Amino acid sequence: MRHLGRHLGLVLLLTTTGCSAVQADQPTAQATVTSCGRPLAFAQPPERAVALDQTSTEILLELGLQERMAGTANVKTEIPATYQDAYARIPVIAPKIATSEQVRAATPDFVMAASADLYTQDRAGTREELGTLKVPTFVSAVDCPQQNKPGMTPFELLFSDYEQLGKVFGAEARAAGLIREQRAAVARAGESGAKVTAPPTVVFLYSIFNGMPYVAGKTGLPSEMSRIVGAKNAFDDVNEDWPEVSWEEVAKRDPDFIVIGDLSERGRPGDSAAEKRATMADEPVISQLAAVRNNRIIEVPGIELDPSVRSVHALGLLAAGMKDLGHAR
Repeated sequence: MRHLGRHLGLVLLLTTTGCSAVQADQPTAQATVTSCGRPLAFAQPPERAVALDQTSTEILLELGLQERMAGTANVKTEIPATYQDAYARIPVIAPKIATSEQVRAATPDFVMAASADLYTQDRAGTREELGTLKVPTFVSAVDCPQQNKPGMTPFELLFSDYEQLGKVFGAEARAAGLIREQRAAVARAGESGAKVTAPPTVVFLYSIFNGMPYVAGKTGLPSEMSRIVGAKNAFDDVNEDWPEVSWEEVAKRDPDFIVIGDLSERGRPGDSAAEKRATMADEPVISQLAAVRNNRIIEVPGIELDPSVRSVHALGLLAAGMKDLGHAR
């Protein structure tokens, strides 16, 4: 049995700029950005940034800002090797979701989160509460659709995060280089999509909980990944990121191929790619699908199916896997 994700991961990019520390330039004028409708002004780059989740942590590390980080939290899977040395020098203020007390104890001058729901009274504290302490709070543009221009893709929203953070920390050149490299990776994946005459359908199997599959719906990043590579998300009619569905519904969609999110590092039952393969082989209705019988299955790291600095890697695996497997039923 082939394991495409493992093989292709050796030849496709994870990130290309590395994570060596950069010295932020002191801005000659006040830097101002907007995050989720909230203007943020900085007389100088932050020196004690706190990242509330793994996505935020890895973006800051990719921008070489580890020397300006006072804490991380809620890291769910292993940090990639390219970041591990830098990550090891940053205090972990909470192994899971940080509380307001833990955030305040780190005395931050900047707090960043990939999703707005981390800023609640029973979590890090609301943005208003942190604002009264003169602590600017940043939320990824991917989680702020109300402020974004119509038609902006999730990847473009990620790139806008890099640009905004580059301005905040005086790391504009590093951010611009990252944007160029990842935009080029998206374009390369799109070249394969342009050659597809009849879009194949794909089911993204993210996790299995209590025996039930969780798949990518319309609003998650995989729908955009599918579009780029010339495929169609089989659950594009479900207006959720990761809806729970039934195996019978997966069989009814009869996808041309299946993408498995490997979450083995998370350690929950059914998280690993091997467990997902075994479950599909044992399910009477799923085991008879052509995609399963003919092993038209692509493995990607599960964390990369949510918007992050690593998502272009999963996109590359998807494009290469489709090319390797072919598009016909």
